Amino acid sequence: MGCGRHEWSGEASWFCCGAAWGPCKAVGTGACQTCRSGALQCAWPNASKKCFAITRPDLCKETIQPHECGDVLRVAHWCSGVCVPVAISDCGPRTKAFCGGKACCDGRCRTNRVIDLTVAAYSRLANLNSGLIPVSIGV
Repeated sequence: MGCGRHEWSGEASWFCCGAAWGPCKAVGTGACQTCRSGALQCAWPNASKKCFAITRPDLCKETIQPHECGDVLRVAHWCSGVCVPVAISDCGPRTKAFCGGKACCDGRCRTNRVIDLTVAAYSRLANLNSGLIPVSIGV
């Protein structure tokens, strides 16, 4: 599946939500009340005005367009090109806490954490042990 046009780039990490799945224990269902670790989903820093006020990607000089719960984004690993579609199901990451962070592979780097992926989505792109990966994101 092609990822189409990329509008943003940055670092991606993974998180747990919903029912127990893989390495995750049962936890809350996220800001959208639909988050599940076993689904292809993500947390987006501009899922609402309230979310943006918490994540503040603008403080890292990131222009992150607003998208709502359920909107689908396409995330591609910057080095392998592997792509996965994810639905927004939560608010995050708290981008302002990670300004200047850098994730690289093969000398290709991206900065600032701009998206968190559920365990299922991240696993499609990389090994969970890799921690942070550089990604491109499109609609």
